[in-house]
Amino acid sequence: MSFGSVITAIVTPFDDRGRVDEAVFLDLFRHLVANGSDGVVVCGTTGEAPTLSDAEHLRLVELACAERPSGATVIASTGSNNTAHAAEMTERATALGADGILSVTPYYNKPNRRGLVRHFSEIAKATDKPVILYNVPSRIGLSLDNELLAELGQVERLDYVKQADNAALAQIDGLGLYAGNDDGFAPALDLGACGGILVASHLAGPQMRRMVEEPENRADIDASLKPLYSALGVTTNPIPVKAALNLLGHEVGPPRLPLVEADEAELSVIRGALAETGLT
Repeated sequence: MSFGSVITAIVTPFDDRGRVDEAVFLDLFRHLVANGSDGVVVCGTTGEAPTLSDAEHLRLVELACAERPSGATVIASTGSNNTAHAAEMTERATALGADGILSVTPYYNKPNRRGLVRHFSEIAKATDKPVILYNVPSRIGLSLDNELLAELGQVERLDYVKQADNAALAQIDGLGLYAGNDDGFAPALDLGACGGILVASHLAGPQMRRMVEEPENRADIDASLKPLYSALGVTTNPIPVKAALNLLGHEVGPPRLPLVEADEAELSVIRGALAETGLT
């Protein structure tokens, strides 16, 4: 299936008591789809999955699937460094109606290549939906090299890769390519990628949609958004994008500990980027 080209890794809004704010989540989902996104990844890193209980995690998947805007895709992030838990969450998210699964490289325990193949193969067995492998060595300390990705692409239902290592962006036989970084979106599209799983699209969705639809203007649009990309990396994701959304009136609340709200210096950078890119 096609998930679309602009997929936003949606933040998880919290209220002033630290609870998941379902109404704001749905409002934001609708806003994203009305402003360039084809769909969302629910409960990824940007959605603060490490601090969500399984009940909260699955409720957000359920809510997104049940209340999705017409035509929007829902990809459930269900990865874990515990294969049994990842497979269970994958099975449950599939039953709730997710269109696809995003599964990250196991972190901390750092399995070897044989372990990685078995891990992802077990996840593929737990669903009848396409699985997107998520390679993000900056967070994991372990990379799925392109040779291993090609091997994994021969496993049934391991159909895509979200590549968050810009230096390794490449078309891989058997795997559709999604950019995993905002600043890798234009280079990935130039390679013929399916699209990107993005964070800046919370704020600049129409511009990122134009990067898909207007390849002749892609480089200029990408250049115009570089201050935004930079500001969204001023501290750990999703702290900056939540701060930016709050500044723009979306009231997604603070992150959960151990992440903390942006400080004044970081907010100054974020405000400056929003102004420079014409978003305020």
